[in-house]
Amino acid sequence: MFKGRKLCIASMHKKEKVLKPLLEKELGVICKVAENLNTDFLGTFSGEVERIISPLDAARQKCVLAMELSNCDLTVSSEGSFGPHPIYGFIPCDDELLFFYDKKNNLEIIACELSTQTNYANDEFQNYDQAIEFASSVLFPSHGLIVKDKNNQVIEKGITKWEQLKSAFSKAQQINPIVKIETDMRAHFNPTRMEVIQQCAHKLIKVIHSTCPNCKTPGFAVLKALPGLPCERCEAPTRSVFKHIYQCKKCNHQKEVEHPNGKYYEDPMYCDFCNP
Repeated sequence: MFKGRKLCIASMHKKEKVLKPLLEKELGVICKVAENLNTDFLGTFSGEVERIISPLDAARQKCVLAMELSNCDLTVSSEGSFGPHPIYGFIPCDDELLFFYDKKNNLEIIACELSTQTNYANDEFQNYDQAIEFASSVLFPSHGLIVKDKNNQVIEKGITKWEQLKSAFSKAQQINPIVKIETDMRAHFNPTRMEVIQQCAHKLIKVIHSTCPNCKTPGFAVLKALPGLPCERCEAPTRSVFKHIYQCKKCNHQKEVEHPNGKYYEDPMYCDFCNP
């Protein structure tokens, strides 16, 4: 379905570095990058433009824009979100989404990767020595930084050199003694995020290669996960996943797969009865 077709990567931030080799090898497509693509109006990590739509809708719009610019009917886009882990709230996480759109066959395929592998952080400083300590802790200068003033106005972003950081810090302090510094989460300034996007791309390929047993359409993916894995001690159902429900995006054929994670019982520590 995809071999030999041109695929446009909807990215402003060099995500083709990890996407292009994998997509070309696994799907046989010919990748190109959308030229003059500007998706900042959908939201920016630095905060100048707030993202007011869902990550999925933002990724979908990126694909539509890329198709218009490239005259391709096959596209892929990425959208990342950063914040506290949904379960372990004190841990920052990177929630990546890849959206694969085949307009010719009216097919959308999605893959997600939730990872604690991130340097996402921000803080306020009045002393440059403290800023140096923070920068080192978030993998600077291999990972970029953003400097803002007290009013949250961007002084400089994409900072990757110590002299840049010091200069931006001084400029911000001319406005207010308190300076805000945060990690630049754009992929081309964040190698750690780029690694997570690559991990998500492997998931995407796996989903694409999963075909419907009824109509052979790619993207036979998990529709929902159902809890109920029995406790190893009391055999009561737990909140852990017992089965996955797969559904085809074309013919809606469904398939149930029990014990998708290879586990038949859950540890009693996760049982609401044994460990209330």
